[in-house]
Amino acid sequence: MSTSNADAVTFSDLSRNPRAVAERAARLGRVRVTHRDAPDFYLTAADREDRREQTLATASRLFLALIKHDPTARALVIAMPEVFPWVRHLTSDELRAFTLELVEALSDAAELDVDVTTQEVIVGWRATARIKADPGNYAQARTATGGDFGPVGVSA
Repeated sequence: MSTSNADAVTFSDLSRNPRAVAERAARLGRVRVTHRDAPDFYLTAADREDRREQTLATASRLFLALIKHDPTARALVIAMPEVFPWVRHLTSDELRAFTLELVEALSDAAELDVDVTTQEVIVGWRATARIKADPGNYAQARTATGGDFGPVGVSA
């Protein structure tokens, strides 16, 4: 087996010696399986993944309860700059909107197994902060446009 990284094996290692890889995964909790021609994946014990899902669900429900009892999400909004330093470029209304969207996306990840939304929310708001951080870009982004810019291609 590969010795370059204690928690990683190659796909070839897995196919040649699945028992050893499974034992390593059981001992470490999970191993990353690298593949030259495909994305890497993890081999994880099911009970560990179940605990991870329960942890995410608990955190998500906690955040939702905080927002339910404090619609301004004050405690979460106060914590956001520590987690995402770039939020300093957002207005207070934008910061509250980002916080609410993030909590909702975390809830979707926990309750509906939809993980991609959380990163989309973060990336989208970070892009907004990036534009607002540069006064020139922000002024240009706020400039009115006109006319027909032609057809828009949609990719699947």
